[in-house]
Amino acid sequence: MTHDEEEDTRIYTAVVNDEEQYSIWLADKEIPPGWRAVGKAGQKADCLAYIAEVWTDMRPLSLRKWMESQQASQASGGGDEPGRGGPS
Repeated sequence: MTHDEEEDTRIYTAVVNDEEQYSIWLADKEIPPGWRAVGKAGQKADCLAYIAEVWTDMRPLSLRKWMESQQASQASGGGDEPGRGGPS
């Protein structure tokens, strides 16, 4: 039996970064800079199920904010020309 075929019984923690992108990290490893634990730990499948439930918008936070500002600007009659500008 290969390692891929063995059941993964390690404990993971769900993590999120400043762009509200989620991942999992082995619980016994130090969480890398730029990421923080979200309070969910358990087997890999449990953490992935949690992420699937809470991470419903895959767009990075900066893109979502930029798109919201563009919509608000267009609603008030202002805004960038089509195809110009973008998130930084």
